[in-house]
Amino acid sequence: MGFGDLKSASGIKVLNDFLSERSYIEGYVPSQADVAVFESISAPPTADLCHALRWYNHIKSYNNQKSSLPGVKKPLGQYGPAGVADTTSGGGDDDDDDDIDLFGSDDEEDAETTRLKEERLAEYAARKSKKPTLIAKSSILLDVKPWDDETDMSKLEECVRSIQMDGLIWGQSKLVPVGYGIKKLQIGCVVEDDKVGTDLLEEHILAFGDFVQSMDVAAFNKI
Repeated sequence: MGFGDLKSASGIKVLNDFLSERSYIEGYVPSQADVAVFESISAPPTADLCHALRWYNHIKSYNNQKSSLPGVKKPLGQYGPAGVADTTSGGGDDDDDDDIDLFGSDDEEDAETTRLKEERLAEYAARKSKKPTLIAKSSILLDVKPWDDETDMSKLEECVRSIQMDGLIWGQSKLVPVGYGIKKLQIGCVVEDDKVGTDLLEEHILAFGDFVQSMDVAAFNKI
């Protein structure tokens, strides 16, 4: 098992293909498996590798929480698709690798940050322990605009649909002409209001900057 060399374009391509059918390296929540693979990557994936880029941006958001994620780190050769060996270089006496810390130093997480995190985890656990009530949902229609008429709209839609999160279900889509040969992607989705908002959707969609110029909410209806 492995991803090849994660510091090379070929290794990131293997990672992208691996993540095309899953949200995380292992299981259904972020874990130390994601941290181990993330820390082996020397730069963000390019926009055409949308599954790897989506995963990278998501795991990066756990900057101050990496040590609290579940699981135990294992060698890279115990992750990834079968039949691919791990050849990622790292460790040793390479001073350049020692200087790279994509998450930032653990020293930056002071006592106050730890206390706030523990309070939020306790609040979350308390909410989850309560009897489930009616889940508020909304139907949203998004307009996603490309840069020009040469943008690969199939790839743009693939990038958008690669965004996966709890409380989000993508629906139907179509291309709508906007003028000068340019078409925008109009795509619908259903979200759980407590988990997914338009700001979060916009942040993830605009991360694909090589394809996406802007995103607008065309319609928003409570279900």
